[in-house]
Amino acid sequence: MPKIIIKPQRVSEAKRFYQILNNPNFIFLRIRMNGFRDEIAFMKKNAEKRRNNFEHNYTIFCDGKIVGAIGMKINQHRPFTGEIGYFVDEEYWGKGIASLAVKQLEKIGFTKLKLKRIEIVMDIRHPASEKVAIKCGYKKEGIMKKAIETDGKYCDAYLYAKTK
Repeated sequence: MPKIIIKPQRVSEAKRFYQILNNPNFIFLRIRMNGFRDEIAFMKKNAEKRRNNFEHNYTIFCDGKIVGAIGMKINQHRPFTGEIGYFVDEEYWGKGIASLAVKQLEKIGFTKLKLKRIEIVMDIRHPASEKVAIKCGYKKEGIMKKAIETDGKYCDAYLYAKTK
């Protein structure tokens, strides 16, 4: 079993994230960068987002290597609710890494951030992401019509959640 840990993101990791995110096989991922500088700019905002309890972003390490990222956006209208999003390098797909990272971030969400509800929203055409939610004990609450945008198209999404 690989050793999976998450740590707060650092700007020095931007190059690796840019490499992962530019994989053309990431067809369900909503993040599109116009260039490496966009990734650096995004990373530089992490400290402020964390201080304002807006977003908490982490790097996923597998046996010491950067293999992806995971984050929690805090709902600003319902600050007791967070939404988890994640991505993993294609080379590491299907190895349970996202599930282990979700469990670690969930613990932070319910303990340190004092959340009462955590959601995972995914494109209904993305069975791997749905499998992560189920494996981590999240319950399907329904389908959200045209809830996410992928490459300029609005798509339906599953809403999975867990409460404390």
